[in-house]
Amino acid sequence: MSKRREHRTEQILNLLLQKGSVSVEELIASLGASAPSIRRDLSRLEGKGLVRRTHGGATLVQELLYEPFRYDTAFQTREQKSVREKRHIGIAAAELIQKNETVGFTAGTTTTWVARSLRHRSNISIITNAVNIGMELCNMPGLKVHLTGGYVHWPWSFSLIGPAAMNSLGDLFMDRLFLSVSGIDAERGATTNESDEALTFRAMVRQAKQVVAVADSTKLGVITPSLICPIEDIHVLVTDVSASDEAVARFIARGIEVLRA
Repeated sequence: MSKRREHRTEQILNLLLQKGSVSVEELIASLGASAPSIRRDLSRLEGKGLVRRTHGGATLVQELLYEPFRYDTAFQTREQKSVREKRHIGIAAAELIQKNETVGFTAGTTTTWVARSLRHRSNISIITNAVNIGMELCNMPGLKVHLTGGYVHWPWSFSLIGPAAMNSLGDLFMDRLFLSVSGIDAERGATTNESDEALTFRAMVRQAKQVVAVADSTKLGVITPSLICPIEDIHVLVTDVSASDEAVARFIARGIEVLRA
């Protein structure tokens, strides 16, 4: 693929990540390319399973349909909670990842959105304890996906936990870990609801050079029962634009870089 075509493809996918769907006319105006070139690009991307052609444009191929949960209202509610904010957080957080990095994802709906934003990327190794993230990324040729061991305990969590999960992490090292939380507080640190999951997440934190917490604004200042790690272990916090200046200032005061997406 030529450098020009590769750059154009990257731009198309970035627009789709931000908007979900675009028309050929929008792409022509944004990229300054001809309609035949844009249509050929969309056809190539559809062949790779990254976009779906529509009449006059294209949409981003979204999450896989988890068939056993198709009619599960509790699962659907969890997936759709703060979905717009999580999508924006996912795009912004994924921009931190460079080629040839090894990145980790803890299980969680927000980390899942970060992972989805990598489907068109290449030369990245993934380590995750999330079954669904492994499933969604495993057929992307530019990504190498490694799942931890462990067992899944809670419905809809897709989170591998337990001694096997923690033992498998002992010889694995990550450039960045994207950490999903139930709450994050500038004094008490990053927390989740389940103690066994907290232990697995903590093992992942220990193996990462940089820890990036991804949390929508409703989780800032929230403390839930099980500590994942103290605030000193967090290097970057990616949240949404609804996070108040006051809430953000507490994390900045602790030396954490905060991005609002």
